[in-house]
Amino acid sequence: MKTEEYMSYDAVGLAELVAQRDVTPAELLDAALARQAQVNPTINAVVLNLEAEARAAVAKGLPQGPFTGVPFLVKDITTHMKGVVTTGGSRLFAKSVAAEDTALAAAYRKSGFVMFGKTNTPEFGLMGITEPALFGPTRNPWNLSLSCGGSSGGSAAAVAAGIVPAANGGDGGGSIRIPASACGLFGFKPSRGRVSMAPQGEGWGGLTVLHTLTRSVRDSAATLDISCIPQPGDVYWHEPPQIPYAEHAKRAPGKLRIGMLTTNLYGGPQDAEITQAVRDAGRLCEALGHTVEEVKPPADIEALIGAVTVIIGAAVRNTVDGEAERRGRPVEENEIEKVTWSLYEMSKTQSSRDYLKALQSLHTLSRVTAPFFQQYDVMLLATLGRMPIRVGIIEEYGYDLKVLQEKFYDYGPNTQLFNITGQPAMSVPLAWSSNNVPIGIQFAGRAADEATLFALAGQLEAAQPWAQRRPPEAPLRGGH
Repeated sequence: MKTEEYMSYDAVGLAELVAQRDVTPAELLDAALARQAQVNPTINAVVLNLEAEARAAVAKGLPQGPFTGVPFLVKDITTHMKGVVTTGGSRLFAKSVAAEDTALAAAYRKSGFVMFGKTNTPEFGLMGITEPALFGPTRNPWNLSLSCGGSSGGSAAAVAAGIVPAANGGDGGGSIRIPASACGLFGFKPSRGRVSMAPQGEGWGGLTVLHTLTRSVRDSAATLDISCIPQPGDVYWHEPPQIPYAEHAKRAPGKLRIGMLTTNLYGGPQDAEITQAVRDAGRLCEALGHTVEEVKPPADIEALIGAVTVIIGAAVRNTVDGEAERRGRPVEENEIEKVTWSLYEMSKTQSSRDYLKALQSLHTLSRVTAPFFQQYDVMLLATLGRMPIRVGIIEEYGYDLKVLQEKFYDYGPNTQLFNITGQPAMSVPLAWSSNNVPIGIQFAGRAADEATLFALAGQLEAAQPWAQRRPPEAPLRGGH
């Protein structure tokens, strides 16, 4: 299969070709690796090559599942593969080999996916950009001077550049939706507990959720269908849907009540082109028969930033101190990145009461946000508050944690709330800027109601298709 033909299919389409014996898994793997060879030296999306393991799996015979033979990439954090290094984007774990598959990796294998590499992520998944010291920056295929977003930036860049039609990601504060917006993809964050994180416990106090970045809505729905299986001992969980999400993505959502926010969630300004894209999305929804009303932010969420910082800081300290205990000596400052070290040191000043107060603040935010979703079925708002930022911003701002935090909450102010509330939310590639950079539009739904969002997404995709929009090819092959 030629690379151009391979890139024209989504994951469901490739799986159908394999099932019909029009192409073999080996041929698809060859096509994916050929595309990777063309573009990865430029964008630096795939940082661990698992070609040998993938070829061995194909030769052994793949499980018969909904994605048999489809090439797939795994984000290099949280989703562990047996016998494979998971660095978490950090030099500290550069040789950390997983003893077993996590539940999600096992589900991917069972579905027939061919996992042939791992994608770049910032250290410990902390940043909304992907520039770890361990592997270097991943660049946005639409504009190589811009960030691809993060923390699932490597996965987003790989899908946008056509290496794979779908890739694994995780979202603890926007880490699927932010890179989906920056790279012109469909990025869906499921409800808390929808995808098991077994055998680990919760991530970031329950903020983290795992799923995929895709080009098509049906790929996202179908990959959630294979991965939404609760595991024994899960702290949070939902029963799998009676009707598969892939079927909901084909169904009309009915007439929805949509509350549209044209500021950011703090009531502040956004880039003008982003606000215009939100308004255009509102008009599209009205044309599709939905009721759209302009609204104000549902709650005062200023307390969010400090509370989330305490919780993530505690998680960083637990990770670093846990590794120190494992190896029997402290972690030194030069072993992790400057921003990570600053967060680690800050967490040492926090008490157990500070942690509980932070959790209580987030629970309060969930309570005060909930009434909005009694009045409206869906919230419509921007994914990002600003257009994608330049590569190199960490160094530019002198690795200053406070300055970077202010910058990132201005850049990505609209995603974290739905990690706190546990609600599903999606970034839909409905707009592009005047200089051809993607603009994602975010839709958030009621907790555990992924079905409504998938139905709406399928309707939007049919009304305003985006699959034909691709990054310019010449820069991808020629460097920046």
